[in-house]
Amino acid sequence: MQKDVHIQYLKGVGPARAKLFSKLGIESVGDLLRFFPRTYENWKDTVSILEAAPDKQVCIKAIVAQPPEEHRTAGGKILTKTTATDGTWVMTLTFFNNRYIKNQLEEGQEYLFFGKMQDSIYGGREMLSPRFVKAEGGTGLHPIYHQTRSLNAKAIAKCVRTALNTYPDLLQETLPDALIKQYRLLGLREAVEKIHFPQSEDDILAARRRLIFEELLVLQLGLLQIRSDKAEFLAPAMQTDFTKDFYNLLPFTPTNAQQNAVRECVADMQKSNPMNRLLQGDVGAGKTAVAAALVYTAVQNGFQAAVMAPTEVLAEQHAQTFSKFFKDTPIRCALLTGTVTAAQKKHLKNALKNGEIDLLIGTHAILQRDVEFSNLGLVVTDEQHRFGVEQRAALRAKGVCPHTLVMSATPIPRTVALVIYGDLDISILNELPKGRKPILTYAVDTSYRKRLYTFIKKHIDAGGQGYIVCPLVEEGETDRVSAQVLYEKLAADEFKDYRVGLLHGKIKPKEKEDIMRRFASGEIQLLICTVVVEVGIDVPNASVMLIENAECFGLSQLHQLRGRIGRGQRQSHCVLVSDAKNDVSLRRFQILCDTNDGFRIADEDLQLRGPGDFFGARQHGLPSLKIADLATDSRILHTAQSDAKRILQEDPTLSKDENKGLQAAVGALFADIS
Repeated sequence: MQKDVHIQYLKGVGPARAKLFSKLGIESVGDLLRFFPRTYENWKDTVSILEAAPDKQVCIKAIVAQPPEEHRTAGGKILTKTTATDGTWVMTLTFFNNRYIKNQLEEGQEYLFFGKMQDSIYGGREMLSPRFVKAEGGTGLHPIYHQTRSLNAKAIAKCVRTALNTYPDLLQETLPDALIKQYRLLGLREAVEKIHFPQSEDDILAARRRLIFEELLVLQLGLLQIRSDKAEFLAPAMQTDFTKDFYNLLPFTPTNAQQNAVRECVADMQKSNPMNRLLQGDVGAGKTAVAAALVYTAVQNGFQAAVMAPTEVLAEQHAQTFSKFFKDTPIRCALLTGTVTAAQKKHLKNALKNGEIDLLIGTHAILQRDVEFSNLGLVVTDEQHRFGVEQRAALRAKGVCPHTLVMSATPIPRTVALVIYGDLDISILNELPKGRKPILTYAVDTSYRKRLYTFIKKHIDAGGQGYIVCPLVEEGETDRVSAQVLYEKLAADEFKDYRVGLLHGKIKPKEKEDIMRRFASGEIQLLICTVVVEVGIDVPNASVMLIENAECFGLSQLHQLRGRIGRGQRQSHCVLVSDAKNDVSLRRFQILCDTNDGFRIADEDLQLRGPGDFFGARQHGLPSLKIADLATDSRILHTAQSDAKRILQEDPTLSKDENKGLQAAVGALFADIS
């Protein structure tokens, strides 16, 4: 296989253009070949100048009628004009600040012009800055790429064409012949050529099918190998299941979903391979109780456990919750955060090292080098997407291959979970505890704001608390609501007789922790904030939330914000305030008003906005997808996962000749992941 080449050495690129390619994530010729078009323009179906619909993208075949002429605007910019005709009419072509046009368009030469046709104010027809190619051999589907201002789609396509002709050996087949024949797939070289330069819609479909399958297969192979590597380590097997004893401690009966999750996790912990499981549950579904059941079994089997939370306040709340669960047991709990005094830390660390502490709860302070466990058997990370890959790995390294449970209150679709958490088993809590009242959600416009303030006061006067969530911290150039400005206004006017707090990301961490603590204790009655509360504290007393400029937030994010209320016995209300009338925003609001089911909301979100980046694949240590779309390619994903499992059963190291291409592809995809 030919060695990859830096992009600057491709003919027509050079150092300056290489920097532009780098902005697009393209460092090598191989990267360029895998930089697939985001869409295509259809230049096959030309229309006449006379028949072209105004303000629609059209393709016109016409002859340049006169040499382009340059003019200078009052601001010194270049304006280039010419005319072209196709025999039905004449159109004016106007180009802005492009000094090359007069050398690119020749009088008497026929071209294809692609752009929006407009009716000129002078009575003729006009195209502003159309794209164009010579008519001879120029018809077809033209690739459109993500681009920078100085590197357009036409230039990128030209470089791709050069790369295909100059470095054909970079496209060595990755898939085994058997798979290509089984699914009637295109070969890699043909697929890459057709995805960049298709002659028909069928070419695009065939190329995408091949490349999507390969991408998802390689990803699944890599994730399954990671899981297999972890399975080679011996974990501390839990000999006895103490779940029933733990349930007897509880003043309530766990839901069926909680019991199923505990059963799955304990079964993992009784094996000699380390548990690597995601506990995914909607807000308020009872993940902490599941974690406590596992901690109880681990400690009763003679092991220590660690629970890590992203903030001090959340860690403190966990410490209180676990202490309540274990108050009638000999389990010894301790809390380690950044505010613990030096003397307390020293004593705590000695006790931990000597095995005198069974459960350590804390923030990233747990990761300090001098924090040593005597016999760590279970690691739990809460709101795990708030921690980077390295932080979670550092916590696991505190023990000899401990069992790992990661918890997330962000429901995500199953297809996304298969990719983001492909190396984890998944347990789902899709059932709320008995007695939990669903949050009532309403969507209103800004004309209701005064009435809403009265509504919030009514809740506070009844002993509750409330949130007002804003999209901005400070006042900007838009009409979006600023938390700082709203706080100053309401604290001095509408809510001057109430205890109002302000919380946003620019506040110093210690001050932020103090504000959250005061709100949790009830000292602050109304918290005006930004999305920093999306993942935060449990305040059962909070029963009303007003979200300003709700159109600024994604569907799943709105659901996460709403999850800050509805945690107590009070009937809770969430109000989405927006003047937006576009279809996507109205659809989001309707879904939230109709359901509290986070998993249904996540599926709807996937359909509305595509997979996007569910809290950042890079944070999970996974490569981003270049062509697969999890909203539409779930069937291919399941097929690829099934094939990946079969291939690794037959050839765990992908060392057989027919799998060498896959081995190289997996290595390349996961090269930058530890």
